[in-house]
Amino acid sequence: MKLVIGYMYPELLNLYGDRGNIIALKKRCEWRKIDVEIREIKVGADENFKDIDLLFLGGGADKDQKVVSEDLKNKKKNLIQAVEDGLTLLAICGGYQLLGEYYEISKENKIEGIGILDAYTVAGNKRLIGNIIVKANFLGKNSFLVGFENHSGKTFLRNCNPLGTVIIGHGNNGEDKKEGCVYKNVYGTYLHGPLLPKNPEFADMLLKISLSRKYGRVNLEPLEDTFENKAKEAFLKRFLKDKKLRF
Repeated sequence: MKLVIGYMYPELLNLYGDRGNIIALKKRCEWRKIDVEIREIKVGADENFKDIDLLFLGGGADKDQKVVSEDLKNKKKNLIQAVEDGLTLLAICGGYQLLGEYYEISKENKIEGIGILDAYTVAGNKRLIGNIIVKANFLGKNSFLVGFENHSGKTFLRNCNPLGTVIIGHGNNGEDKKEGCVYKNVYGTYLHGPLLPKNPEFADMLLKISLSRKYGRVNLEPLEDTFENKAKEAFLKRFLKDKKLRF
């Protein structure tokens, strides 16, 4: 088996260790003897996304998001078509915002998104920053996701589902306890950290649905995640303290 991972705008959307998500996906493939190709997709590149199995967008500063927004206009049609055809896509922070309708920095300054997600973002008057714990359900399995958030944009969902419910932290907007957004095989979230090394079960879910789309039903060989799980457990115990770690 071979997995092609598209890394969009690595020179622009690369804040807060988000490149670590690419590293984690690559290593978890290699440990299972799955061939993996990382294909960087930069500004100006002509990409139809037809042979991309898993696509990643990281976070970026406002000025970089403006550059990406303009370039995404040229890729919008092909990207939307690929998403509707089942492409797996993970977007973090700024990348997440750009998948919605827009990011309104001020009344005179609005960054247009591509509308894959039925959501919009407006600038807040304070940064939503700190460690975050989210109660989530993916592939029919309950789980806690842990990470770090650092954003001033406040995202509000319309007709789409959140990735999970905030237990500790702020999430999409610091108001409604929702974190992230899910549409088909698209996952948007504010969790940095990077996300996937801290949450190996989420990384494996992305790999499984990507490979299953390409090859039919795929069961991934379990990996030795003792250290990853112990680190996550320590994180949960530290911040949840006396709260019970179950649903």
